[in-house]
Amino acid sequence: MNVSKQDQARLVIVGATGMVGGYALRYALDHPAVKSATAIVRRKLDISHPKLNEVVHQDFADCSALAEALSAQDGAVFCLGAYTGAVSDAELRTITVDYPIEFARVLHASSPGAAFSFLSGSGADPTGRSRMPFACYKGEAETALLAAGFPRLYIFRPAYIYPVEPRKEPNFSYRLLRAIYPAFRVLFPNQVIRSDDLARVMVDVAVRRTDETRGPVFENRDIRAMAQRVIATR
Repeated sequence: MNVSKQDQARLVIVGATGMVGGYALRYALDHPAVKSATAIVRRKLDISHPKLNEVVHQDFADCSALAEALSAQDGAVFCLGAYTGAVSDAELRTITVDYPIEFARVLHASSPGAAFSFLSGSGADPTGRSRMPFACYKGEAETALLAAGFPRLYIFRPAYIYPVEPRKEPNFSYRLLRAIYPAFRVLFPNQVIRSDDLARVMVDVAVRRTDETRGPVFENRDIRAMAQRVIATR
């Protein structure tokens, strides 16, 4: 892909130490359409790259201090999150709802033309009727982001995200899903997505400045189709 320097994008990535965010950062650094990648992190990353700009920020409940770092940006990929059961319900809501809304507030004020790619989840319920707190919280975050005024907003609702690199699974359900993944992806292909494919799509839509006609919400089936198109064009 040949991209002129003036068409290259400045991209922000939140959650770059996580399963999806880590791949998003790697893909962004390798993407010809990315001029610079700013990683907003709680701790320093153990990597070095000429495109990389690290900004250490501890309190995502208040992102006001990030205003300068978020100025003149073309897009952001937000992958920060927590697993149900890994934290208290109050903390889960704070991370799932308050953090992305606060970050989006400062990003939009600093770079009103920036695109926003948000990692939501399958079953997210904007109506708040779900009995699953995670679904309600993701739905609440989606609703707020849709009203935030971004010119291009992409909401991704993956089902089971397969961790391409081995890791310590957060709970029994994830250990089970990883064990049966070879059969599960054959029987239920639209219920799984590789972590690197998800990251690839989240970055690509943010930097290409293209409109996805079926957006702004993309379910797992849509994400898989988008990943295939991205791979085919690289």
